[in-house]
Amino acid sequence: MSRSKSSPLLLPLAIAAALSACAKPETPAPVANAPAARPATGLQLDESKLPQPVRLAAADLDAGKNVCDNLGEYVNSRWFTANPIPADRSSWGVSAALSERALAVQRQLAEQAASDAKAGGVEKIVGDLWATGMDEAKINAQGIEPLRPELAQIDAVQSPERLVVYLRESAAKGRGVLFYFDADADFKNSSVNLAYAIQNGLGLPDRGYYFDADKRDKLAAYQQHIGKVLELAGASAADAAAQAKAVIEFETRLARASLSNEQLSRDVALYYNPISPAAADELTPNFSWTAFFQSQGVAVPQKFSLAMPEFHKQVSRMIADTPLATWRAYLRYHAVDNASPYLSQAFVDENFQFHFKTMLGQKEAKARWKRVLGRIGDHAGEAMGQLYVKVAFPPEAKAQTRALVEQLRIALKARIENLSWMSAPTKQKALEKWASFMPKIGYPDKWRDWNGLTTGRDSYYANVRAADEFNHRWNLSKIGKPVDRTEWQMSPQEVNAYYNSLQNEIVFPAAILQPPFFDPKADAPLNYGGIGAVIGHEMIHGYDDQGSRFDQAGNMVNWWTPADAKGFAARGQKLIEQFDGYRTASGAHVNGKLSLGENIADLGGLSTAYDAMHLAVGDTPDPKIDGFSRDQRFFLNFAASWRDNYTPDLLKVLLASDPHAPSDFRAIGAPSNLPAFAAAFSCKPGQAMVRAADKQVVIW
Repeated sequence: MSRSKSSPLLLPLAIAAALSACAKPETPAPVANAPAARPATGLQLDESKLPQPVRLAAADLDAGKNVCDNLGEYVNSRWFTANPIPADRSSWGVSAALSERALAVQRQLAEQAASDAKAGGVEKIVGDLWATGMDEAKINAQGIEPLRPELAQIDAVQSPERLVVYLRESAAKGRGVLFYFDADADFKNSSVNLAYAIQNGLGLPDRGYYFDADKRDKLAAYQQHIGKVLELAGASAADAAAQAKAVIEFETRLARASLSNEQLSRDVALYYNPISPAAADELTPNFSWTAFFQSQGVAVPQKFSLAMPEFHKQVSRMIADTPLATWRAYLRYHAVDNASPYLSQAFVDENFQFHFKTMLGQKEAKARWKRVLGRIGDHAGEAMGQLYVKVAFPPEAKAQTRALVEQLRIALKARIENLSWMSAPTKQKALEKWASFMPKIGYPDKWRDWNGLTTGRDSYYANVRAADEFNHRWNLSKIGKPVDRTEWQMSPQEVNAYYNSLQNEIVFPAAILQPPFFDPKADAPLNYGGIGAVIGHEMIHGYDDQGSRFDQAGNMVNWWTPADAKGFAARGQKLIEQFDGYRTASGAHVNGKLSLGENIADLGGLSTAYDAMHLAVGDTPDPKIDGFSRDQRFFLNFAASWRDNYTPDLLKVLLASDPHAPSDFRAIGAPSNLPAFAAAFSCKPGQAMVRAADKQVVIW
């Protein structure tokens, strides 16, 4: 997994994950957090039933590999051989293992919540979603019936006017398919929330899937999948095939007007196009944004961001010139496909066959309980997180992580002050940003209020849809209001971390604060090489090629002198060239431009963590453990934290669409630029892990 959602624009989470949903009353009073153990009558955790984290072990190191040729292979190759990718996954490694551990914790919590007839609040929400999701017999008996009302609404689209009404109404329920509509901080005034309308509408990971020769097999498989889904929904085989062809042509036209993931990852300004609803109406004459805001129960604002305007203009044209039968096929397919995980087995099977087996190379579907917990995370993640931290996050972990963050802050300040390539005026602005970093550790200081979400035991699909609509309305209620800086974009049980440029915050959910990233009982080299590098990584995102476009308050402001900006870009170009030079085992290229932001963060984060470790240990004697020095164990654990293996199909998707380079290249990319690594292992010039002086990249 990415282990970093660093998009300066963390809206919506679907974008952040690929990059990363009538005004409500005022925010209620904060709910006090209580992560300590519950009484005997409360939630309990049987740790004996949990899988163990993957720790760095001397026995894993491959003496047959030369650490100076490839640090990642030296640390991880033996572990990969002994730990093949499970059949129900498309990747496997330390983050996946921690995710399995987090799921095992959540399973115990969900089972307890579901069995409590008197449960209320978040326990009732989690219990209802779990109980209905696990009732496979009822789900199979209901078949497609829970979706019938929505399909009837699509069938009623018999005019362009009715089509627009459907697009508005489905969006108001949190089911918009053509574009994301969400609220987040205004790029130019980060203290206030602005509405953003962002391109969507494609069923494949990136626009290139509709045009690139090397992806034609996936496009053909997608067309077959569309036909099968439409057939499951009641169309004849012949009609389903014809409709699938039309849907592909429809999405191909959308793709032509869409920006690529590479474009979006390297120019955050593409998300910001402030415009009045009236002016937007002129750009999209067949789709009124004024009426759209009214249909969402939101006061029509003075402005919003119509991001990627060419996309929206194309949608407007398609409303007028695309046959309604094609629109109905497109909308019906996406309605059924999006609902498939919550419907009967035939729909679940087809969903797995394409989205997981064909696209990602996963051999078997995950067990139902894992899938249900994943959906709870999607729709009520913070509700589950509120239960999770009560049993699975010791208070000392938060305190120790905060101390690590402070050491990293001190080290980063010194690195900025000592940069030889940056002028004093730019350094001053960088230090102002450094001074305002806001760390968030473990779980929110104020839990989200879930009052108003009604769930029950009648229908899994109904519960999910209720959560969709509730989340959508909660998000839209923020438009035009002050930003709540206590909110989180991830749930505590996620094994991940992120930086948000709009709030200048670094965030570390509870679930990542476990070995090999963080261990309260471990010594400094392991913790600084693990979570320390993660902390540094997120800090440096504030200074990567996109984060550096925002100031200390989270506003998009140019604080660079022209000469410093030019020098920064030149150093970034060297890093692009370094990663462009990497090839997978099959010969596929890594995209250095797509992954630039993450690679800058890896390089600066590792350098900062190394300095912080030495600040922490001072002049104390090096104890050497298993024959390895502190510096060696620091770099060994860094490489172990990138212990991730992928199926060939997943790797192809990642190379095409993910702004993170594959983990095996992240394990070597940053260390190969650090003289400290070469010194630690006595590596010599000419060896692969020692980049030549003219190729070595130094940024932060």
